Amino acid sequence: MSFDEHTLSDAHVFAAVVRNASFAGAARAMKLSQSVTSRAVARLERRLGVRVLDRTTRSVALTDEGRTLLERLEPLLDGFEEAFASIAEKRSKVQGKLRVKMHPLLSHVIPGAQLKIFLESYPDLSVELISSDRVGDLVSEGIDLALTVGDLPPSNFIAKRLLNTRVITVAAPDYIATHEKINDPGDLIRGRHTLIDYRNPETGRPFPWELHRGRKIVKIDTPGKLIVSDIVSFHRICTSGWGIAQVLEIAVRPMLSSGALVEVLPDWGDERFPIHVIYSSRNYVPPRTRAFLNFISSAVDERP
Repeated sequence: MSFDEHTLSDAHVFAAVVRNASFAGAARAMKLSQSVTSRAVARLERRLGVRVLDRTTRSVALTDEGRTLLERLEPLLDGFEEAFASIAEKRSKVQGKLRVKMHPLLSHVIPGAQLKIFLESYPDLSVELISSDRVGDLVSEGIDLALTVGDLPPSNFIAKRLLNTRVITVAAPDYIATHEKINDPGDLIRGRHTLIDYRNPETGRPFPWELHRGRKIVKIDTPGKLIVSDIVSFHRICTSGWGIAQVLEIAVRPMLSSGALVEVLPDWGDERFPIHVIYSSRNYVPPRTRAFLNFISSAVDERP
């Protein structure tokens, strides 16, 4: 006898009839009509070539062949139910491994204290944070989420904009105290100050310096005396008092709060960069992914 999904379905109905001691009871339990239930058992008997149930107007009883069949079927059907119950449980539980790709510029965005609370809230979850300036193919790389800076490249992935963060000009208090006062963009254009460049990984060239106030944009040519491609070194050299840098406000918020950095020309900080979170599909998003989406949305909130 050939085995297909109909055979499995009919066997399931047969077991339900036995458990409920009637075709009517099985129909109610499985949310089927009584005629569909009866036809399923009759179809199973035709495929087997034997009668598995003796029917009367009041009851049903197993035949010897039916008893043998049920003894073999029950462990298998219980296994199916266990398997589906296990998946259903996982579907509602935050667990497993979550791999998150993060643009290097965002390395300081997630506060350690908040990440600690998140991890402690989900003891069955492990998280891998991967620093990369390229989105790549999330599916082939096994990435659940990616945090990006700037405009999105064309893709079929789902993107959610978390915020638009300001691009600000900053320096250390030591630098401010030992150099000429900066009153307007012209003071930077005239070459009176040391400007630190950050290399754009996509173009291989430094990000252009621009100061925005409303619709007015002032472009500044930098001498390229120091070009940095590592965000930690970029922040470190700036906080040491060596020069002035343009940074994402959200990335240096702790340094601004502590006074390690001071905003220069705050009236010229209207340029904004979008930050997105990207994931592969809107359908059947795992609980671990949803949990991290909620967490990161709160963690990057620009409000103090």
